Amino acid sequence: MPESFKKLEKATDSLEQIFSTEEKIKNAARKVFMQKGFSATRTRDIAEEAGINLALLNYYFRSKEKLFELVMMDCMQEFISGLKIILNQEGKTIEQLLEDLVTHYYELFRSQPDLPIFILSEMRSNPKRLEGNLGIKESLSKSYFFKILKARTPNKINPFHFFMNIVSLTVFPFVAAPMLKQISGTNQEQYDKLLKERIKLVPQWIGLMLNSEIAIS
Repeated sequence: MPESFKKLEKATDSLEQIFSTEEKIKNAARKVFMQKGFSATRTRDIAEEAGINLALLNYYFRSKEKLFELVMMDCMQEFISGLKIILNQEGKTIEQLLEDLVTHYYELFRSQPDLPIFILSEMRSNPKRLEGNLGIKESLSKSYFFKILKARTPNKINPFHFFMNIVSLTVFPFVAAPMLKQISGTNQEQYDKLLKERIKLVPQWIGLMLNSEIAIS
């Protein structure tokens, strides 16, 4: 094999190793940050979870803050990207869009149960990061969903009330799962069945709200 090809092969292997190590660190950081939160997490915890030494972690990511920023932005992109796509499916009814939305978050939060609390905690402590980097306000206000929502909104009621209800009905059962399971006396399998039933129920409930004649005097 020519020397030039050997050098290229070596450089390629080196890049793959760099990307592999960075991804391993980010995955470990995501897991630890979600379990402990930013303040309680030490870089040593992340290094141990990733199976590397602390010096190597510091080589790739110079600070815990920088690593947290990357993890949080990945989580927020994951949280928001589905919302943008679903709410701009033209030609569908509000009920159909809501069913798609509830299905999406049911599957996302079921596979990552710590994600909603992690996201909401960060949104509470630093809401400007969400708006500044992801443009959620503009994306929502200009979406197809918000357009037809305004058309269906009862007289004098701000359509954002309905959006808040949608978020509450979709996200809260996952955030409050430990408490709700205890109150209802259900195990995880039974509670998951209840959550799955909400894929059909939430759009119906929102539809009933939209069709009501309630108005603010």
